[in-house]
Amino acid sequence: MPFMKDKLKKKDEVNLEEMQQEIETAEADLTGVTAPPAEDQEAVSTQETAAPDESASPSAEELQAALAKLQEALNAKDDMLKRLQADFENFRRRTRQEKEDLSVVVTQSLLKDLLPMLDNFERALTADKKDAEGFYTGIDMIYKQLAEVLKSHGLEVIATDVKFDPNFHQAVMRVQDPEKEDDTIAAELQKGYTVKGKVIRPSMVQVVSN
Repeated sequence: MPFMKDKLKKKDEVNLEEMQQEIETAEADLTGVTAPPAEDQEAVSTQETAAPDESASPSAEELQAALAKLQEALNAKDDMLKRLQADFENFRRRTRQEKEDLSVVVTQSLLKDLLPMLDNFERALTADKKDAEGFYTGIDMIYKQLAEVLKSHGLEVIATDVKFDPNFHQAVMRVQDPEKEDDTIAAELQKGYTVKGKVIRPSMVQVVSN
């Protein structure tokens, strides 16, 4: 029966294909690798057979030249840094020396202005000790001379006929005075001074606190 033979043959071919698929599936499960499609295989084959692009990577000579340039730039930066450090050290040394020289000049100027008072003190000490009035007059003259010299060098007396200011006054006592407002300076116990606006000694004062 040709019809039955064809039907059985077809069935066997189907069974054979199913068995082949099962075998391929089993092999894939065992190896854990699935074969790429035919198109991907052709692409991989083409990449493997393609010649490497030598122009993509620099040659050893080019790398050495680039390294030499970098080393040269680094040396230049290092030299510049050393020069800057040397210039800074010289500047700091020169500035310190200038400050010391200026301090010496200022001290010399002040002492030179004080010498006439030293002469007047010597004259007062050699004067007749019985002349009390003359001695007092000489001392008063020296005091005024000293105050004038110090003022010429920037010394100023802190005023105390004002309200108490902690920036210029030091309250050492608090007193009651119904006739004056609080924080009014009642009395000056010791003079205070500034030099060019900077306090070198605050005034010691009594402050009213009713």
